[in-house]
Amino acid sequence: MPPLLRPAQYRPSQALTPPPSAAGGEPDRVSDPLPFPRPDSAVKTAVQDGEPVLGPTGRPMPVLPEPRPISIHGNARVIAMCNQKGGVGKTTTTINLGAALAEYGRKVLLVDFDPQGSLSVGLGLNPHEMDLSIYNLLMQRDVTLDDVIVKTNVPGMDLLPSNIDLSAAEVQLVQEVAREQTLQRVLAPALSDYDVILIDCQPSLGLLTVNALTAAHGVLVPLECEYFALRGVALLKTTIDKVQERLNPKLQIDGVLGTMYDGRTLHGREVMERLVQAWGDTVFHTVIRRTVKFSDSTVAGEPITSYASSSAGAEAYRQLAREVLARCLDG
Repeated sequence: MPPLLRPAQYRPSQALTPPPSAAGGEPDRVSDPLPFPRPDSAVKTAVQDGEPVLGPTGRPMPVLPEPRPISIHGNARVIAMCNQKGGVGKTTTTINLGAALAEYGRKVLLVDFDPQGSLSVGLGLNPHEMDLSIYNLLMQRDVTLDDVIVKTNVPGMDLLPSNIDLSAAEVQLVQEVAREQTLQRVLAPALSDYDVILIDCQPSLGLLTVNALTAAHGVLVPLECEYFALRGVALLKTTIDKVQERLNPKLQIDGVLGTMYDGRTLHGREVMERLVQAWGDTVFHTVIRRTVKFSDSTVAGEPITSYASSSAGAEAYRQLAREVLARCLDG
């Protein structure tokens, strides 16, 4: 095992620089072969005293409009919350983005696709008291969506729960024909009933995650603003490219979301700077900062938008919901 890097050797501005190109020239930005909507040119920029207002990403902050009301639901966009590193905010983002979208009148389905069942627990369910979970939906032909979906305390937001039983599905699906399309098949009836389906993936790039990427139209990558979190993004991008090439040509990256951001530290600002350099406009303008309210709302079993409605964390996820709607739903 190589020795740990000593503090005196650590240089954030060097360590986070994207790798040089194969030709040996200047460092390349992360390639973006997927069709990605670029909304920045179509929205107004916030201005103060005649100067553009810079957001935490260092770019001019757009003025995000209030989402338009809708009267007809359906034609859902499926978004996978994906990052093989654990503890980056996938489950927190799934719960709170879903709740914020529901506040704006969208009908939302959350899919707990992690055997740990954190999404279900975060919404107040006991994983040991479930009669049916998404495991039954995947593995039993006689189980339907309506049998498994449960209502949450958030109006307009439903949940497909999960527990440790789902870990057996990854082994059992290996023997199935078209095993990568299993989740896509069982979610198909829900597309006409919901506006958004958010899939909370497990922290790995195994068969369950490939199922989620195959079923999704877009990927949202929560990324902790910390150096080690950046290192695994290239592997995730490779997996997304392979799924797009072989299983799901319509898959695209909806955005990269900086989470657990602390702008008071040099390290946090360095990571955000390198993230924007590498991914450009794919990075959301919205940034989720650290706050104890997220932990408190999880213990309470409800989203931060209802637990601490006026908090900075709740407003951040409402802003993210407006940005997601403007970027890939209402556009």
